[in-house]
Amino acid sequence: MRFLLTRRWLVFAVVVALLAWLAVVLGDWQFRRLDEREAANRQLAANLGASPLPVSELMRVGQAPSSSDQWRRVTATGEWDDEHTVVIRYRTRDGKPGVDVVTPLRTRHGVVLVDRGWLAADNNGATRPNIPATSSGTVTVSGYLRLDAAGSSAKVTDLSARAISSVEIAKVLPYGDQVLGGFVNLARESPPPSQSLEPLSLPEPGNGPHFFYGLQWWFFSGLAIAGFIYLVWDERRRLLRERAAQEADRETS
Repeated sequence: MRFLLTRRWLVFAVVVALLAWLAVVLGDWQFRRLDEREAANRQLAANLGASPLPVSELMRVGQAPSSSDQWRRVTATGEWDDEHTVVIRYRTRDGKPGVDVVTPLRTRHGVVLVDRGWLAADNNGATRPNIPATSSGTVTVSGYLRLDAAGSSAKVTDLSARAISSVEIAKVLPYGDQVLGGFVNLARESPPPSQSLEPLSLPEPGNGPHFFYGLQWWFFSGLAIAGFIYLVWDERRRLLRERAAQEADRETS
């Protein structure tokens, strides 16, 4: 086994050890992602199953809601501001182009941004679709609390954006300093409008492929070690054969 102390085999052993270690680390990372996903699923199930709360208990002016309250059921009562409805472009459904429709709801606790639903429309962003009007007078809505999007996609131009951010939408409203952080996905409205939009879908909990990816990385780690051991065994067997052949030659000479 002295061949293991040669430079070639020492370098080979170090490379295999590093690859095996890296595969173990990546496997651990996938299993941590799985733990995080399972915790998020438990939080989601708890929020969806909890009793609805008034938006005033979870949303504040100029403050982002807690991430633990995402998808919590909430209620609000107020009046729609149809004039300042914002269109969220590039929202496809079943392969069809469309938009989400976000309308401010003025309440006595502040202005709540409500994603009223999905509307089939061209997604080129060049023209504003004909949006069904909101109900007049006082309405009560119930829905699900959502967190703001970030980045350039949330920038509002001509009452249009590609993602929803209360921070960005507040900049184009005449009462921006009254807008509550976050927004609400509409579930029900009372009294109902004359024409409703397509309801928004709820998230489906799932663990994703993290478990199998973790096993896959650990398998690669074991495969690297097993492959190295096999090559060591094969090299030792080759050397023993060569030594036996040399001894046989000396005996016959």
